[in-house]
Amino acid sequence: MPNSQNKSTRVAVVTGSSRGLGAATVKRLARDGFFVVINYVRSKKDGEEVLREVERAGGRGVLIQGDVSGLGGIGSFFEQVDAALKSSGLPASIDVLVANAGILISKPFAETTEDDFDSLFDTNVKGVFFLVQKALPRLRDNGRIVTLSSGLSRFANPMFTAYSATKGAIDVMTRVLAQELGARGITVNAIAPGAVDTDMNASWLRSEDGRAMLMSRQALKHIAVPPDIADAIAFLAGPDSRWITGQRIEASGGSSL
Repeated sequence: MPNSQNKSTRVAVVTGSSRGLGAATVKRLARDGFFVVINYVRSKKDGEEVLREVERAGGRGVLIQGDVSGLGGIGSFFEQVDAALKSSGLPASIDVLVANAGILISKPFAETTEDDFDSLFDTNVKGVFFLVQKALPRLRDNGRIVTLSSGLSRFANPMFTAYSATKGAIDVMTRVLAQELGARGITVNAIAPGAVDTDMNASWLRSEDGRAMLMSRQALKHIAVPPDIADAIAFLAGPDSRWITGQRIEASGGSSL
């Protein structure tokens, strides 16, 4: 258990962490003793509440605005991270990067527009690629990178063709990065959630029909909540996962087995 009286010098950056999976992840990593960087694009109020919860539990962190779907926003984000760490008495180095920020667009293949496609790939693939690239000079040797895949890169759902393709790209990128960064002792793994009860999935998962459909396909008979995924991410961010790299680890409750 982390000692809340010790000011940790371990730093974890979690993008898209003002709500949902990202928020649960920073809360868990803060409990594990990390100084956490909480990121938001528009939901500042939500981010402030996440930071308050971290601090009430004895953790430390900062809240930083930044759109990490493109190079300009990513560069500005890391400049703010550097400044925030310095003002907190920490070096401009990070130990864990969780590339959580992403968007979901659910449409039949025939109705998916070029704008839909570009938005998905800009945020979910291009954004992750350059986020990791810009983080590398700051990432300590033996650090951890966790990307966000999806159960939908394994099983097929025709409403998510473009989205699923972005997560397939993440799976391949994760494997290649693991090979490239292994010489520095950096592990790179993808966590692949199934359906999780977040605002992103609320339109169907919180309906009776949606929950019944999920239960019919899932081995474990309960609906996942963000801490279920955050705990798996914390394992990949911690010392016990030191010999695991280049893996896609599915946390879906055994969906579509």
